[in-house]
Amino acid sequence: MPVIDQWDIFPDSGSQFGLGDVVQSAFFSPKEATESGWIWGAGPVFLLPTATDDLLGADQWGLGPTAVALKQQGPWTFGGLANHIWSVAGDDDRPDINATFLQPFATYATPGGWSFTTTIEATRDWENREWNLPLTVSAAKVTKLGSQMVQFFGGVRYYMDSTPNGPEGFGLRFGFTLLYPK
Repeated sequence: MPVIDQWDIFPDSGSQFGLGDVVQSAFFSPKEATESGWIWGAGPVFLLPTATDDLLGADQWGLGPTAVALKQQGPWTFGGLANHIWSVAGDDDRPDINATFLQPFATYATPGGWSFTTTIEATRDWENREWNLPLTVSAAKVTKLGSQMVQFFGGVRYYMDSTPNGPEGFGLRFGFTLLYPK
């Protein structure tokens, strides 16, 4: 569930804080890695209009395909995630969604529960023929809160390319994930 704090995204827009839209993927995957060590999955991706402010979401329901492939070699994990979402319902006064998301990634994990990741989260808006290309470098730590396994992460993001009124320069990203291992 994305929590967003943004300000001055365009002139006189003020600031917004709240929940953004949820993008939820469901992957169907073989139990075992391929003979060459690749783990993969494919399935549907859903866009759910859960934003608490009009400027924090698209006010559209969306659906499309998604796929992921990754390989682990020693402390390294590398691979990519891709999806495409088309709007299927929502506010007629809001723009339709027709977007591709591509996320190549590489992660180095330490025995102490730390990991260091570099990723690009590229989004192509086919309606407006625009790219959003943020590069993120982050660190994460897996630990326990009571009996619950969790991951905290934080990092720096740099926008290599963006939509005409989109983000520019550097930004920060922080997160928290509940983990449910087997």
